[in-house]
Amino acid sequence: MQLVWATSSHVGCASQLCLRDGGLWEIFVCAYYPGGNWEVNGKLVSPYKVGVSCSLCTSSMSGCFRLWDHVGGLCEVPKNPCRMSCGQHGHLNVSSCKCKCDVGFTGRFCQVRCSMQCVHGRFKEEECSCLCDVGYGGAECAEKVSFPLHSCDLVIDGACYTVSSEADSYYGAQSHCQSLGGILAEIHSQKVQDILAFYLSELQASNEVTHADSETGNFWIGLTYKFPKDSFRWDSGELLQFSSFAFRQPDSQGFGNCVDLHPVSAFDWNDQRCKTQNRYICQHAAEYIALWGNIR
Repeated sequence: MQLVWATSSHVGCASQLCLRDGGLWEIFVCAYYPGGNWEVNGKLVSPYKVGVSCSLCTSSMSGCFRLWDHVGGLCEVPKNPCRMSCGQHGHLNVSSCKCKCDVGFTGRFCQVRCSMQCVHGRFKEEECSCLCDVGYGGAECAEKVSFPLHSCDLVIDGACYTVSSEADSYYGAQSHCQSLGGILAEIHSQKVQDILAFYLSELQASNEVTHADSETGNFWIGLTYKFPKDSFRWDSGELLQFSSFAFRQPDSQGFGNCVDLHPVSAFDWNDQRCKTQNRYICQHAAEYIALWGNIR
């Protein structure tokens, strides 16, 4: 009979005399602390259930004590079932395991201080960045830029797409596109997806896709997983209505929250770690180009 494990501080036991086979048997029942049933958000969570050790925990947030022989032990719901912290600038919701950040902070764990002024643009609180008005660029949309029409690699439905020659992290790529008065490419139709995939495959055939600084040969587009929204969103804030994720993607392996075009899957989409060094595609939207001559 198991009476105690490493994290227990108290064990309370009671005995009961039971009649069995014409004789009296003394039965012991023990309650462990910590362990047993926990109260989470005012509701009693009962992790214990009859069955093979820890295979039938009733709480989706429960863990399992490991015995000395590395098999499953009894069930446990810890005081912090999410096993995460929101630091000094956020509050953890243990029901959803998500952080609600204080004003001026962002990030999954509220670890990023966010304070900037978007001079000619709209502030995006979720990413702590600016979306610039037409004709302006830079981190705070304070720099007036001119449209580099001659540098378009592709023009699709009036929008200009430029493939970078250098590699950068997702947010480095985002910043560079913005410095040119554009954004990381947003793909809203199968037509745009097919044309970009064909163009990149032609580059691949001519050995122009690979780059010494690129870790993967992939290309960033302007799509990331937004934790507060629990969904993928374009950098402009638009909902994801068209998608071209590769088979079994997104899979979030390696905590991939940023999306790139993946040559192995014919340039369908793949979720990737945002710090990965990839080449990228910048976009100047058609409506921006049409207005450009009026603001120069």
